[in-house]
Amino acid sequence: MINQETLQLKLASLVDYAKNNLSLRQEDESYVVNALLDMFKLGAPASQTEAYKDFQTDIVDPIVDYAVENGMTTPEERLLFETKLLGVVTPMPSSVVDKFDTIAANKGIKAATDFMYKLSIANNYIRMVDIKKNIKWEHTGKFGKIGITINLSKPEKDPKQIALAKLLPKTGYPSCLLCPENVGYAGNLNHPARQTLRILPIKLGGENWSMQYSPYQYYEEHVIALSNEHRPMNVNGDALFRLLDFVDLFPHYFIGSNAALPIVGGSILTHDHYQGGSKVLPMFAVGERKYYSYAKLKNVKIAIADWYNSVVRVSGKSKFEVHEVATYVLDKWHDWTDESVGVICKTTEQHNAVTPIARKEGDNYIIDLILRNNRTDDEHPFGIFHPEERLHNIKKEGIGIIEVMGLFILPGRLKNELETVKEYLTGKQNLNLKELNNPENPMFKHAQMIVQLVNDNGSNCEKVFADKVVENYVNNACEQILEYTAVFKNDEKGQTAFEKFMTEGLGFKEA
Repeated sequence: MINQETLQLKLASLVDYAKNNLSLRQEDESYVVNALLDMFKLGAPASQTEAYKDFQTDIVDPIVDYAVENGMTTPEERLLFETKLLGVVTPMPSSVVDKFDTIAANKGIKAATDFMYKLSIANNYIRMVDIKKNIKWEHTGKFGKIGITINLSKPEKDPKQIALAKLLPKTGYPSCLLCPENVGYAGNLNHPARQTLRILPIKLGGENWSMQYSPYQYYEEHVIALSNEHRPMNVNGDALFRLLDFVDLFPHYFIGSNAALPIVGGSILTHDHYQGGSKVLPMFAVGERKYYSYAKLKNVKIAIADWYNSVVRVSGKSKFEVHEVATYVLDKWHDWTDESVGVICKTTEQHNAVTPIARKEGDNYIIDLILRNNRTDDEHPFGIFHPEERLHNIKKEGIGIIEVMGLFILPGRLKNELETVKEYLTGKQNLNLKELNNPENPMFKHAQMIVQLVNDNGSNCEKVFADKVVENYVNNACEQILEYTAVFKNDEKGQTAFEKFMTEGLGFKEA
């Protein structure tokens, strides 16, 4: 426990950090110092700062510890308090926008986004201290590299937090996690604090939108573009034009949208938004397997991408021509049925959807249209084009925009569960089928995997070998998941059906 004198030194160091890393202006320094003094009921600031090595462990954690120990917050709400603390020393939203605009005008748009991205890390909005805990590796599959992450950075509530959260009143404000009204929101156990969030106003398709960074950063410079209006997601021609507008504004980023349907869409379908960032997703590295021409717009290049999913790639130097062809493909797909491969566009509801991704390479516009379908039946209750239940132990959630581009975000539970799987391979755990097949057993979901791996490799493996066996299982599972999500499978029947859609459905000629 630190005393008040030490707290004053820590707060002085925090202000010094803000000046050096958060663009805190000299004109605002006294205001911020006094706000911190009031927050901690101190009479005066320290006359000096102290040296520190690590911002989190040497400054932030001791200050928050002091707050918990002195009843200013609770252990369950320490992250809320930390965000409130760092919100005090983060410049006002208008100041951040002004600096962004100044940098963009003088040094270019990439330098401006570099500033905003670094600010989002420096004030812990993007909590790199947690993100660095994620387990990551790459797998080279039949259609290129696949990235795999076991996500440990997204905070999980403990039972006490869950119990307290149930007691909180429902306010309906902000309407969701993506509404611009989140900027500065204090948060609670049901809603993360957002005092450190800063967003950039932008225009897309003539509408007012905003750009911010994702706090969970699933890949480099993970950005979110969000409508200033709280409205449901809708992937139509207007959406495609907004994507192209975005890459005009930020040509060093890609941008894409989840499909606007459950199962094949994202986790938040209630707010119109897109996701983008650095062009590091595996799908961008693959070439094309077939080319087509469109008589109406001969300068637009059309291709099938050489990828696991069914991807129509449209590119060209004219933004408007690329938009016209991409919209044509989207509209035709919405109404396309081919029962020979299980594709039915609609029953009592719409099933065909598109996950579009836009980017620029030089002066060339590219839109990848990933064809999706969310239909279910008795044999496939989770989705005909969704992974079989035998793979749900690895990934059960909807396969959205990030996964279909080749980056798997796997649940944090797998870290410990996969270590337990390895214990069956090394003999630390005995394979008791009756016990393993008990639904009350935490490893029940992995029973099929464990039996298969022990049968194939035995139960006396070296730890290094067991590590590789389990990793290979996850790699193969992720590849299979991508193959399941393809509406046109990568076999003769599937590719024949794909060709039929391209030629008969769209009227394209093979080039």
